[in-house]
Amino acid sequence: MFSLQHLETLRSAEINKVTALFPGGARVLEIGAGTGQQALELHRRGFDVTAIELADSEYASHRVFPIIDYDGTTIPLPGSKIDLVFSSNVLEHIPDLARLHAEIRRVLAPGGRCVHVLPTHSWRFWSTLSGYPDAVLYAVFGVPQLLPRAIPRKVELHRLGEAWYRTARAVGGRLFPRRHGERGNVLSEMWLFHPNWWRRHFQANGFTVVRDEPMGLFYTGNMLLGRRLDLAKRRRLAGLLGSACHVFELVPG
Repeated sequence: MFSLQHLETLRSAEINKVTALFPGGARVLEIGAGTGQQALELHRRGFDVTAIELADSEYASHRVFPIIDYDGTTIPLPGSKIDLVFSSNVLEHIPDLARLHAEIRRVLAPGGRCVHVLPTHSWRFWSTLSGYPDAVLYAVFGVPQLLPRAIPRKVELHRLGEAWYRTARAVGGRLFPRRHGERGNVLSEMWLFHPNWWRRHFQANGFTVVRDEPMGLFYTGNMLLGRRLDLAKRRRLAGLLGSACHVFELVPG
């Protein structure tokens, strides 16, 4: 999977693109803020940002911005207070999307809108395919070198065993990938992550898509090539292999 630094590089590039859709000085709610890196960048651009995230998020110990913990269902804000709701690679992980959409409509002020960045079918395809060479690399380089001789042999073997276990799990996860989101499976996500599926979903849940387009960056859910591919190369690859994410701008109604 991504290193945190690699992920933050990609998310920063996304923010640079989506902020063109944000009204100046808007009151922004970010749902699923992760470390808060994107919320921090929005704050630095002059937006009034509220960020919410699950208390048990895997990023909870890496937060760089004040984040409100929430239960994943009810947005802890009063109604009609937000100009723009933003999420990045979050909606596919929400079990009850209809409930969340109702909550979003509740907190949006009159004239408010949403900007959602979502993974695509291209991301699903290339993440699955790249898992196999990535598994080989992880198997070769995943176990650290033997510990120094000064460490008692019993401890050395224990730590080496842990390293082998972590490597075996990581390799297995790449050879036999699981679904990424809350619905379907690895194969059905080829449709569930397609922009056409999301367009129909948003319409069925009370939103009009006023704009949608590829984000224009290629990457996968694995670290194959990782930071060896700079953003310029990833933009060129997106034109050939498909964009990893798609951005939707929505209004209620």
